[in-house]
Amino acid sequence: MLTRHFLALLFLLAFAPPGTCGPVKILMLGTSLTQGYGLPPGVEIPALLQAKLKAAGVDSKVINAGVSGDTSTDAASRLDWSLADHPDAAIVEVGSNDALRGIPPAETERSISTILAKLEAQHVPTLLLGMKAPRNLGSAYVRSFDAIYPRLAKRYGTMLYPFLLEGVVLNPKLNQADGMHPNPAGAKIIAEHIFPYAKALVRKARVRRTAK
Repeated sequence: MLTRHFLALLFLLAFAPPGTCGPVKILMLGTSLTQGYGLPPGVEIPALLQAKLKAAGVDSKVINAGVSGDTSTDAASRLDWSLADHPDAAIVEVGSNDALRGIPPAETERSISTILAKLEAQHVPTLLLGMKAPRNLGSAYVRSFDAIYPRLAKRYGTMLYPFLLEGVVLNPKLNQADGMHPNPAGAKIIAEHIFPYAKALVRKARVRRTAK
C-alpha cells in the first residue's frame, strides 16, 4: 500500500505543470538600497528577506538585482535582462536616486510605469516600495514625487509599501556614516517591515503558478 502511494506521488510530481514546484523566485529590482551598499555579505535586504521567509517555512529565492546609483530609467532599461530569470514575483525599489539628482518627477513616473507595465504584461505579481523626496527640494517637487507611488500602485493594481525607509531615515543609529544608506541594524528593520508584504506577494505568486 505504501509503495503504491509513493509511486502515485512520483507520478503526480513528474507530470506537474512547469513552475508549480520549487522555490518561489522573487526578483528584487532596485538601487544601492537593494544591492546592500556598505553592508557585510548576507545583510543585504534581499538576503534578510529570504532568511525571514525561510524561517517562516516559505520556500523562496530572492534575486538581488540592485545596482548602486541606478535611476528609475536605468532600472527600466535592464529589466528585460532581469526577467530572463523568469521570476514568479517582483519587488520594485527605484526612485531614490532620481530624487537625489532632482530628476523631474514626471520622468521618474514614466520610467516606473514602464517597469510596472512590463511586469504586468508577464503576469508577475509585484510589490512597489515607495520613496519620498528629500524635504529640502521644495514643496512642489516633494508633492509631485511622493504622489508617484500610490498613483502607479493604483493604476497597475500592485501591492504598495508606502515608504521603504520608514523608521530608519535620518536616524544616525540606523544609518551608515553617509546618512543615506542603512547599516545592518537599519537593514534589519526595513526587512522586518517589508516581510508581511513579501509573504502576501508569495501567496499571489503561488496562485499564479497553479493557474498556469
